[in-house]
Amino acid sequence: MYCTTCGHQNTDGANYCAKCGAYLVAEQTTENIPMPLPGVGRDPESNVPVEPSGGQGAALVIRSGGGRGGERFRLLDTTTIGRSPTSDIFLDDVTVSREHAVVYNDGASVRVEDRASLNGTFVNHERVDKQVVEDGDEIQIGKYKLTFLAE
Repeated sequence: MYCTTCGHQNTDGANYCAKCGAYLVAEQTTENIPMPLPGVGRDPESNVPVEPSGGQGAALVIRSGGGRGGERFRLLDTTTIGRSPTSDIFLDDVTVSREHAVVYNDGASVRVEDRASLNGTFVNHERVDKQVVEDGDEIQIGKYKLTFLAE
């Protein structure tokens, strides 16, 4: 996959360019598949209200670092954070490990786990290995400060 910004050839499956950090958009074909949206209306097949699955609005927002303030990342079941271009949240800084941390969202709670990074993962200014995060908590990874938003 080639970067549309700098032309660098990246490995297949990369989300960000390894050379310039630009977001890579894979060539895709779009296909419309009818399906009910979680938490919106009713399932047309059964006419039963659809219950939203956990963490529909859970997100991390970059507050500072790397000139990316305001970027928002929705937290799925498992969200990887690191300097690797294949990370779900790519943080391009030498103080960030390639596989720095993982955020798990099981619907009942959201927790961040450090992946044996050299410089650590901090929640509200305390270094953590594993930590459940609450709405408004600050997560610091390298020079990046992110705020967790529950919904």
